[in-house]
Amino acid sequence: QVQLEESGGGLVQAGGSLRLSCVISGRTLSSYAMGWFRQAPGKEREFVAAVSWKGGNTNYADSVKGRFTISRDNTENTVYLQMNSLKPEDTAVYYCAARSPVVTVYRYWGQGTQVTVSS
Repeated sequence: QVQLEESGGGLVQAGGSLRLSCVISGRTLSSYAMGWFRQAPGKEREFVAAVSWKGGNTNYADSVKGRFTISRDNTENTVYLQMNSLKPEDTAVYYCAARSPVVTVYRYWGQGTQVTVSS
């Protein structure tokens, strides 16, 4: 059974930084491509960032490019999302997700961690 657990959320002022972590258990991280998504109140869940299973390729939503960085440490079974220059509109529950490299649908999801950015 694959499980994902996020941590690192919290309350931060606009312009500040947070680093989210997502630990995978049940399988090794290197088996999966990983992504971060977020859902703000009253809005649909949206893509934030993704990293390939070997870590060589990343992509980002336009709204976070240049501010957020996704990375992974397969030896620690952990994927990170470094968030800098945070804005109030980044306020959301952030989820990490895992998918097989050969498919496009994310199969496994964490419970989410709340990020709140105050103005």
